Amino acid sequence: MDPEKLLEALDPEQRYAAMSLVGPTCILAGAGTGKTRTVTHRIAYGIAKGHFAANRILALTYTSRAAGELRARLRQLGIPGVAVKTFHAAALSQLEFFWPQLAGVPAPNVLNSKGKIIAEAAEQLGIRFDAAMLRDVAAEIEWRKYTMRSLEQYANLAATRPAIAGLKPEQLQALQQTYEDIKIKSQKLDWEDVLLLTLGMLQAEPRILAHVQQQYRFFTVDEYQDISPLQQALLEAWLGDRSDLCVVGDPNQTIYSFSGASSSHLLQFASTYPDATIISLTRNYRSTGNIISMANRVIRGETSMDELESQGVAGAAPTFFEAKDSATEAAQIAGEIKAQLSRGIKPNEIAVLYRVNSQSELFEKALADQGIDYQVRGGERFFNRPEILQVIRLVQAEMIVPSDKPLYQVVSDAARELGWKSKEPAEGGAVRDQWEALNSFIAIVDELPEGSSIADFVKEVDERIRSQHEPIKAAVTLSTIHAAKGLEWDSVFLAGLNEGLLPISYAKTELAIYEERRLFYVGITRARKELSLSFSRLNAMNGREQTKSRFLELVSNA
Repeated sequence: MDPEKLLEALDPEQRYAAMSLVGPTCILAGAGTGKTRTVTHRIAYGIAKGHFAANRILALTYTSRAAGELRARLRQLGIPGVAVKTFHAAALSQLEFFWPQLAGVPAPNVLNSKGKIIAEAAEQLGIRFDAAMLRDVAAEIEWRKYTMRSLEQYANLAATRPAIAGLKPEQLQALQQTYEDIKIKSQKLDWEDVLLLTLGMLQAEPRILAHVQQQYRFFTVDEYQDISPLQQALLEAWLGDRSDLCVVGDPNQTIYSFSGASSSHLLQFASTYPDATIISLTRNYRSTGNIISMANRVIRGETSMDELESQGVAGAAPTFFEAKDSATEAAQIAGEIKAQLSRGIKPNEIAVLYRVNSQSELFEKALADQGIDYQVRGGERFFNRPEILQVIRLVQAEMIVPSDKPLYQVVSDAARELGWKSKEPAEGGAVRDQWEALNSFIAIVDELPEGSSIADFVKEVDERIRSQHEPIKAAVTLSTIHAAKGLEWDSVFLAGLNEGLLPISYAKTELAIYEERRLFYVGITRARKELSLSFSRLNAMNGREQTKSRFLELVSNA
């Protein structure tokens, strides 16, 4: 592989980043500036120049989707041997390998979801619960663990935490304690436990720490603005006293502070590593000039990051509209989407983005009324489908008896037992829905590295369930802005831009409002060509009057 050829596809700043191979490197990559291209070319260039050994590199991401994309891009560059994993997957691999040596038994299994155990804990304590409460309590547990607080430490600040479903601080404390008790009794781990136990194992066992530090020498961390104290501590353990670290992030896209993430490690990278190379990527290749101009107005003055520079045409100006109520807003958006589909825009290139999960209901109904197929991101709907649950069990059963069959054959044979055929069915309705679901499940095999085992596949599916990484199908996407991070569409509808939703009602402090503003920025920068922003004067779900978001004043006179 000619190293210099690899650099031809990069712009000057990307090329500089790719050639920065020695010591700590920080790439400040704005939205749509080609960070994945830069990172993959840097890894490939470093291997071609002899600076990196492919089997000594660990590239860390936050989602399975990002890891899959990074692996695919590296394979396209002729680099198949790099370990690209989420933090959780990397930690789980180490825990499963070393745990039997320490404890003499296999590592405990990981929960797919906290909800069932939280519900059991609530029942034991006589606490009424619903799906929203279970989700909020799960998020609070994650915040506590990501910020490395024990239950005793949490008790001292529980009164300062945001209220959850009317629970008193002592009830929330008891609920978390009971959750932990049930989980331990059932010999299960949650995903945060995986990180905590791996960190504890490395800190307590010098032999294991030396083994891991010898295995990996060069580290790349994507979305570094979202790293939590727990993940940072684990990264530092893996690094040891070395500084062969490349981090990539954008402080303007810090939107997970509620789960313990902090952009401080990214912003203070130069202080942590005085000899670090710092590169800024500001050339946006995703969105039109008008969309980028709007995005810059939203984030102006928020951080020291330079503003984005669109490399595309000016494009159509973003549109705004006001609806009398949220149901009318949803209906109007569905009508606009129908018109876009008739103009030839593909359904999977259209998205409706909103602040909270509960907003999806009106859009689901409006799109269904128009006969438009859609998929909801973040709802775990795909992996809850009966045929998907069944095919997962069939594949898991294949792990019991060793087989020489290729992975694709194992997975497709399991799908065939449920009626899947390689030929697309002529009929529609439920038959087609099931075929598309099974077909999407089989397609996960193609996203794994060549030679992957059944166990690798099962781990990948478990990670996708945890990170709500659902397969993409040819349908309009409905998603919260949080769940849409890292994705992009030709046409985006940013809906429900009302006070109380964006910014969310419980964002009271200046820092919390800034985070909501960054969330608005992330929503805008998901759009490539067309962007529509809307709000309504009445909430159709509860009948309450509402006002437009203050953030609209930053971008228009709407």
